[in-house]
Amino acid sequence: MSSTKSPQVKKKLSLERDRRNTYGSNAKSSRKNITKSKELSRRATRRAAVVSLARAKGTDPNDEIVAVEASMRSTLTKKSRSAFVKVPDKPLGAVLKEKTKTSATSHKALGTPSPWQRAKWERLDKSKL
Repeated sequence: MSSTKSPQVKKKLSLERDRRNTYGSNAKSSRKNITKSKELSRRATRRAAVVSLARAKGTDPNDEIVAVEASMRSTLTKKSRSAFVKVPDKPLGAVLKEKTKTSATSHKALGTPSPWQRAKWERLDKSKL
C-alpha cells in the first residue's frame, strides 16, 4: 500500500537507501573494472580445475582418482577464497557527511593558501629578485 510522503521524508529515505561507490577510482571505470575482475577471478578458478585434471591425465584412473579429486577440490577452495569480492557502496547520507567534513577543514574554507600555492608563490617571489 502506497502512502503519500512529504518531501522531507522522501529526502531522508533517499539519503538512507541511495548508495555511492567510494572505492577511490573513477565511477565510470568501476563499471568496467568490477566485471573484468569477476571475469578474471572465475577464469583463474576454471584454469585451476583444468590444471589439476591435466596432471592426472595418463595415470591409472582407479588408483589416483580419489587423490586427484581431493587435490582439485582443495585448489578450487583456495581459488574461491581469494576470488574477487566487490567492496560495498556507502549510503549517500554518509558520503555527503564525509564530504562536508573534509570541505569544512579545507584550505579554501579556512581562507589559507594550500602548501602547493605557498610553494608556487615562493618560487614567483624568488624569480622576481
